[in-house]
Amino acid sequence: MFDFSKNYFELFGTPVGFVVDTAELANRYRELQKVVHPDRFAAAGEQSQRLSLQSATMVNEAYETLKDPLKRAQYLLALNGYDNDKQQTLDDPAFLMQQMELRETLEDIPSSSDPYAAIDKLMREIVQLIKTQVAQLAVQFEEASSESLDAAAKTVQKMQFLNKLHAEAEAVEADLEETY
Repeated sequence: MFDFSKNYFELFGTPVGFVVDTAELANRYRELQKVVHPDRFAAAGEQSQRLSLQSATMVNEAYETLKDPLKRAQYLLALNGYDNDKQQTLDDPAFLMQQMELRETLEDIPSSSDPYAAIDKLMREIVQLIKTQVAQLAVQFEEASSESLDAAAKTVQKMQFLNKLHAEAEAVEADLEETY
């Protein structure tokens, strides 16, 4: 019924790489769910129902991983033997200084003269920084050398910083909307 030994890219029938066609990925997700969805096996035996549930779970996990650039990059690094759970020190003083400045800007937003404009500007800046990291990952995974994969691991760390900052900025924006 389902080959659980396939990696997520094989499962979705797409080449292993950072750049994916998200529309094709969504189409393939719907096709796979039609085949493995547990509702199709409601009248089947217990083993078929269990396998269907496991298959649907794997399809969901694969889709969530492949459609998200950060998760996809972490998965690609794991496929290449990198341990994403292993904490490494990010040795990029310029990036870390930029993060400190962005966090100070975020902290100052509630007391600024126009907090909505300030949060909008900050969030656009963060999104642009994330897009820059995503573009770098595309190049780094395309090269797929040992050095470029090391660089991709550092880029993933930067994306984690930026995604966390973006989530915190969204929380500040939500607080502003509740306050005013």
